[in-house]
Amino acid sequence: MHDFDPAPAPRNASRITAEALSRYLPGDCIALPPLPGITEVTVQLFSHRSITEPVLVPAVAETLLVMVLAGSARVEERVAGGEWQPAEVQAGDFFLTSTTQPYEMRWQTRGGDTFDVMHLYLSPALIERVAGELLGKQAVMPRFVDVSGGRDGRVRTLLEELRQELAERREPSALFVHGLAQALAVHLVRSYRDERTTGRRSNALQAYKLHRVIELMNRQLADDFCLAALAEAAQLSEYHFSRLFKRATGLTPSHYFIRLRMARARQLLLETDLSVIAIGLEVGYSSASHFSQIFRREVGVTPSAYRNLQ
Repeated sequence: MHDFDPAPAPRNASRITAEALSRYLPGDCIALPPLPGITEVTVQLFSHRSITEPVLVPAVAETLLVMVLAGSARVEERVAGGEWQPAEVQAGDFFLTSTTQPYEMRWQTRGGDTFDVMHLYLSPALIERVAGELLGKQAVMPRFVDVSGGRDGRVRTLLEELRQELAERREPSALFVHGLAQALAVHLVRSYRDERTTGRRSNALQAYKLHRVIELMNRQLADDFCLAALAEAAQLSEYHFSRLFKRATGLTPSHYFIRLRMARARQLLLETDLSVIAIGLEVGYSSASHFSQIFRREVGVTPSAYRNLQ
């Protein structure tokens, strides 16, 4: 499995709650008000800047749709160790993925501007219920073809309706949101079902659990790594959690934790005048030599050299 760093947090990036898409996607997250009773669809809005370092997109149980709301960019994707696949995208284009493997992304915005995107997760329960109605009760859980930079008027309309309901209305209607999510799921099963591959994804880590765990990791970068606490946050045994986490991210929980520490250290080296010793303490290393050793192993240069290179 190819190893890569979770991207460092951008300057002034919003701190995202456990319900958000978490910190592995650089960009400012526009928080949406919580809506009680909504369990089958999760929506986040992001404003992205250019990022040249590969960013991890974990494999989770839910189907993911991403629609470009504003701006344009060159987006590249690849599975671990594969070739970069480019796509030129602009407002109205969308991505669809239900991959069982983590993959990498990077992007370059056009004209130096940000580009705004909407991320939407549809739960396996919703997809399975729709498939049962459309394909018969004995139908297996459908999988979808991957779409990068596609255009579909119906997808765009439904996602825009969801965005308006959740982001612009003072009191969003849970009933209306459920109806839109169901209409979207019906359209996906009818138009984007991959008939070559089917099967349940019961062994995938659910998105909200992954978000919760990474949020907890980021809050505890200065503390010792604790697998038990992470497994408890995911409501899984340590063994089961470790297996699902590695399947989702390509890294063990402890290695991912180290990568988050190094991402935070890189940010502090670039954005502050803190000493290397102080930064090491900030990310959980009481020994400056040990911090430098780990930083060099993960980043390729010492902390001082990294600061001087920028």
